[in-house]
Amino acid sequence: MSSAPTTPAPASPSVRRLPTAGVLRLGRPSEIWFKPALSVVAAIAPPALTLMALGRLHLVMYAMAGSLCALYTHNRPYAARAGALMRVVLGMLGGLGVALVAASLTHHAVVLVAVGALLAAAQKVLCDASRIGPPGHVVLTFVSSASLFTPQTLAQVPGHLAPAAAAGAWAWLVCMAPALVRPHGPERRATAAALTAAAAYADTGGTEGHARTRAAGYAAAQAAWQSLLSTGAPSRTRRALERLVVRAEVALAAPSEADAGRLRAWAGSLRGTGPVPETGLPDAAADELLGVDATRSVWARLGPLTPLAVRTALGCALAGWASLALGIGRPYWALVTAASLYQANLSLTWNRAVQRVVGNVVGVLVFLAVVPLAHLGPAALVLCCLAFSFGAEALISRNYWLGSVCVTPMALLITEFGGYQQPAALMTERVADTLIGALVGFAAAVAVTNRRAGDRVERALAAADRAREHAARLLAGPDPGTAALQAARRGLAVALADLRATADAAAGEWWQRALPQERVVLAEQAGHRTLAATARRQGLLPDRDPATETEDARP
Repeated sequence: MSSAPTTPAPASPSVRRLPTAGVLRLGRPSEIWFKPALSVVAAIAPPALTLMALGRLHLVMYAMAGSLCALYTHNRPYAARAGALMRVVLGMLGGLGVALVAASLTHHAVVLVAVGALLAAAQKVLCDASRIGPPGHVVLTFVSSASLFTPQTLAQVPGHLAPAAAAGAWAWLVCMAPALVRPHGPERRATAAALTAAAAYADTGGTEGHARTRAAGYAAAQAAWQSLLSTGAPSRTRRALERLVVRAEVALAAPSEADAGRLRAWAGSLRGTGPVPETGLPDAAADELLGVDATRSVWARLGPLTPLAVRTALGCALAGWASLALGIGRPYWALVTAASLYQANLSLTWNRAVQRVVGNVVGVLVFLAVVPLAHLGPAALVLCCLAFSFGAEALISRNYWLGSVCVTPMALLITEFGGYQQPAALMTERVADTLIGALVGFAAAVAVTNRRAGDRVERALAAADRAREHAARLLAGPDPGTAALQAARRGLAVALADLRATADAAAGEWWQRALPQERVVLAEQAGHRTLAATARRQGLLPDRDPATETEDARP
């Protein structure tokens, strides 16, 4: 079986321009923005108000470390969320514990910055490899880095870890509580997102120029499968949701024959708690829903993240040391700014740098307006932090800079739990450290190039070709079997989604050899024709002439 034609890629590196348009443009809010926003308020308020009532206001900053774990895992089914969120709490406590012990053993700021940079790199890699975001590593890095510069003795460490652990346990309960009301909510939302994305592609009729819409649809379908496969033992609800995801994939494979209105109607019916709609799949297809688990282990995903780890460690260390060299009092702010920049490629890192600077500068002005109110008393300080924590989660899904407008004053107010701070000094240090962290952090990203990005595109191309050829061989056989066809179709869909994600990530690197864009497009076109032919053979689409079906399976 022939594969997509290949052309030799030029060996000379090319320099790509960094984007400037749309960096600050506001998008639509996340459909579940209120879940992390309300959860973090519910997780912070009881521990903070209790400590305030006991006259232990200085411990609130440690309790907030555990409470902030309530920001995580809202897109995961509850069966998977329980373990994932527990790992987040343990990771938070681990980073906090290392930071507090380091702070008690040494007061050398240069050493503390180095420890913070290594922690930031480890947190970045582990969060990306485990796909635990949003909000990813930034919250963990903020907690551990700030704790490094909080003077204390070794004997005080257990007493500071205790409120964090208690608040982390409370955050776990807050995030698990909705399971009592809507036990299948996360997987219903993931399935609805897949159907909506498929409907958007069906609206295009599969015409040229809508590759990104198609890629978004397959990514949503893959996310839905991962959600369903993490729910544990199969149930009636899960099987019904799987059938809907299959319908979304069929619509992506043959958009011209899909009913976008019906897909949206199915998605709408999943928003509440009503019964999952029936899809009318043929019996053979309905009985053989396998759902390929294409997720790799965390350890298998660590290798490609090496450049990000080096960028994070180097950028955070240099940013913190630069802040120290300039005599600024809080180098951990520069370190955290650098840590927050690093995304999948340099273009996205540049976007984040611009958003971080703009959001922090505006946030400092918001702090200036609010600080008189916060200084009215401990209760006012706690309530201001609660308001900003809610605002950050309500706004950050629209654009990172908008969420930073609330994160910045909250971070400044948290320093007040340890004692009164001069607002003018805080504001000056925050702006200076933000600029230093952004400039030095981005310079480190430029210096540490990701030369392996092109190699990963080649491997993704080879994987997509193998998956397509396997499906085509099954189609050419007399009786491939429903289970084998289903597995082949899912495997090919996963390979194509991975190819598009890998190609997009590589395209954002600024200095590398030219990418095989034409081969990627040809492989995608051949793969999607084979997907349509496979779906038709399974009885998920109306029959066509056998000769046409065989032709569809060819590149």
